[in-house]
Amino acid sequence: MSAPTRIAVVGGGTMGAGIAALACRHGIATVLCDVDEAAVDAGVRRVTDELARRVRRGRMTTAEADATAALLTGSADLAAVAGTGLVLEAVPEEPQLKRDLFARVARIAPAAVLASNTSSIPIATIADAVAAPERVLGLHFFNPPGAMRLVELVTTPATAADAAATARALAVAIGKQVVAVADGPGFLVNRCARPYYLEALRIVETGVATAPQVDRACEAAGFPMGPFRLMDTIGIDVSLAVTRSMFEQSGGEPRWQPTLTQEVMAASGKLGRKSGSGFYDYGDDAAPDVGEHAAASAGDAPALVERIVAQLVNEAWFALDAGVARTQDDVDLAMTVGLGHPRGPFAWGRELGLQRVVALLGRLAGRDGDARYRVAAGLMAAAG
Repeated sequence: MSAPTRIAVVGGGTMGAGIAALACRHGIATVLCDVDEAAVDAGVRRVTDELARRVRRGRMTTAEADATAALLTGSADLAAVAGTGLVLEAVPEEPQLKRDLFARVARIAPAAVLASNTSSIPIATIADAVAAPERVLGLHFFNPPGAMRLVELVTTPATAADAAATARALAVAIGKQVVAVADGPGFLVNRCARPYYLEALRIVETGVATAPQVDRACEAAGFPMGPFRLMDTIGIDVSLAVTRSMFEQSGGEPRWQPTLTQEVMAASGKLGRKSGSGFYDYGDDAAPDVGEHAAASAGDAPALVERIVAQLVNEAWFALDAGVARTQDDVDLAMTVGLGHPRGPFAWGRELGLQRVVALLGRLAGRDGDARYRVAAGLMAAAG
């Protein structure tokens, strides 16, 4: 299956414009649609600004940038998606908005594959609004799309094989590594990443360590950013929204229950870098966390990391058991390429030893059998 030669991206924000720029850079004619001319102009500017940055950095010539920009067409009229081979939506994370959009697009472009860039809304929920749900799937890019190499190809039981093949061909054509995953809460990467945040939060809430200590320990173990710095960067409200969505979609899975810390910080407006404070203070007069970071180099650091990793391993086994991922290698690829983890969870499990992981989860569960530490059936069987 070859990649479509002409696609449409609906939504010209940071993500949509980044995907449009990426497609144009790889020779694919792209229509960028948004709600009005001002939004379209802003989206087109984001694309041309990105191309200009690449010229300044010596990554492309002015002539190449001009030729790339010529492949982009902006339009405030959704009818412009007609005749495209694939339409990708990158509009705000509102289920009804995406449903209404795809219902309209399906009528305008009856032969196109309909791809959603949602990070948390079930694809089946969106597909249900379309007369031909076999054309609907997820293409979840990571931010920024020009730099992040992974794309999750998310299919439902209704998704047609040729639609999935077309979407995969497009992702490969624009230089991405594709991991195929089944529809479900958080898909694969967001699902398997939850323990990195939630277990770190539990460690702090129970007084085992401070946020800087946990961050320092994780960064020393090879993670690109500690969980608290990462939540501050993503936005505490954004991280909470994904966790809450997964918790609600699952009917209250204890492993994904949002923590009180997240709820309180989001409600109080301490959202991380974008608000000036979160787990750290980002004001001009903020003092560095030198003292607490030094404390994190104590002998407890490996134990902190091992506790978080044990839950990463466990969640990966749950995902494999549920059929969200096809293979252990797919999960490890997703977590290393998608998030920059130093090892995938299955590689971590082999390194630590599965019996050791199961024993640690048992100790964390305690005598009352805290359901957050319930061991995945596949992990229990593999540990022997």
